[in-house]
Amino acid sequence: MIAFAALLERLVFTPGRNAKIALLRRYFETTPDPDRGIGLAAVTGALAFAAAKPGLIRDLAAARTDPELFAWSYDYVGDLAETVALMWPTVATGEKAPSLAEVVHTLETAPKGALPGIVADWLDTSDPSVRFALLKLITGGLRVGVSSRLAKVALAELSGGRIGADEIEEVWHGVAPPFLSLFAWAEGTGPRPDPDAAPNFRPLMLAHPLEPGDLAGLDPAVLRAEWKWDGIRVQLVATPLGRRLFSRGADDISPAFPEIVEAMAFHAVLDGELLVLRDGVVAPFADLQQRLNRKIVTAKLLREFPVAVRLYDMLFEGAEDVRPLPFDARRARLEDFFARTRPARMDVSAMIPFGTVEDLAALRDGARAASIEGLMLKRGDSPYVPGRPKGLWWKWKRDPLTVDAVLMYAQRGHGKRSSFYSDFTFGLWRPAETGGEELVPVGKAYFGFSDAELGFLDRWVRAHTVGRFGPVREVEKALVLEVAFDAAQFSTRHRSGVALRFPRISRIRTDKPAAEADRLATLMRVVEGA
Repeated sequence: MIAFAALLERLVFTPGRNAKIALLRRYFETTPDPDRGIGLAAVTGALAFAAAKPGLIRDLAAARTDPELFAWSYDYVGDLAETVALMWPTVATGEKAPSLAEVVHTLETAPKGALPGIVADWLDTSDPSVRFALLKLITGGLRVGVSSRLAKVALAELSGGRIGADEIEEVWHGVAPPFLSLFAWAEGTGPRPDPDAAPNFRPLMLAHPLEPGDLAGLDPAVLRAEWKWDGIRVQLVATPLGRRLFSRGADDISPAFPEIVEAMAFHAVLDGELLVLRDGVVAPFADLQQRLNRKIVTAKLLREFPVAVRLYDMLFEGAEDVRPLPFDARRARLEDFFARTRPARMDVSAMIPFGTVEDLAALRDGARAASIEGLMLKRGDSPYVPGRPKGLWWKWKRDPLTVDAVLMYAQRGHGKRSSFYSDFTFGLWRPAETGGEELVPVGKAYFGFSDAELGFLDRWVRAHTVGRFGPVREVEKALVLEVAFDAAQFSTRHRSGVALRFPRISRIRTDKPAAEADRLATLMRVVEGA
């Protein structure tokens, strides 16, 4: 446990990607099995403990610390695990901290009623660093700046360059923690795990954003165009061993979409877009959000938010890997496959005819009116290559919309932002029932600004706080933010009656008085015209 705690502590205070990879690789090299595999599972989000919840930690902290002091400390730190780790009273028990394997085994098997006492004993026997690691495991979401992909890159480096992260991705879902066969393969002491031992995710091919200067270099004769829909990218993997639906990030989202899994009565690996589709019409992304991250899907959700997949590409047909084929050949294979199998809840993305780059620009300009996110441009001779290769695929999204809003509330971030107010709720003006105007929240943004702008916003929030609600600060209604967003739609879940798609702060308008910020009616007209 001590080695894992040291790893997490260093990762928290290490900003660089390459430095984080080096830390992970060093941990894999120096930590014995099974602890190193359990550590890999932890940083990739492959661990979950049904009986251990954040509420257990809060209850323990309430019993061992001053509630008022804890509330203020939590508000300042912004991270439950870090706050409890630092505030937990030191108890000299003389016992050693448990190993990582012992902790995980206990969390998975101990009766729920026994966990509070067990966890309290662990915290008593640990220093703040180990406490932090223990609590991060229990509360989930390590938030130490390491993605699942980064951990797999570090594991690939353990092989000395013999194995790539994409190769690890191809066998990942067929190997269970503590990943003994993966480490043996990486270190050259064992064979490659069988990629067909389970329905496995294959890394997706991604597109580069098309910049204005790129247009002159495009040859329309070699390009193929499709619409870019506002859903989520998915991979459908159906083999004789089973069926799985994966997100772009390789998360298994099959339980949330059982009707899609049921429709995958074929042997193939397909690439597509998951959409809510009603009578052939694509619904707004907010409708799809009603189905995302669900463990259990009710009959009402199935009925009110029917989903479908618009197919883009084919990676495998049966056991044949067709990724090396050019896009045109894969497209022909996909069309032929679809004509033969006719899977329910699926269709094939339409190819858009065009002659010139100007034709493409005109199509893209009309995308918003058609409630489409933009265009996808693909070279007809492009193979299906993992990652984001240059010069093969482009995404040409419609221009974002903007609104000038007033900052209303702020909350601390997580991970390296846990000491900064970085999550901002903003609002627009509307007529108040009592006369005059009032601000009503219309969205929340936590990116789009530079580190320097984050520092300014954090200082401004601290200097202009007028109220506190747990971890949330209410601020003076004086700072205007220019907020960019991709789309807006009516929403009964929000007090303002509108929801924004991908809001981000594009500019801090210190030059503009709050009274001159936009009105809610202006945004409503955007929604009505969408």
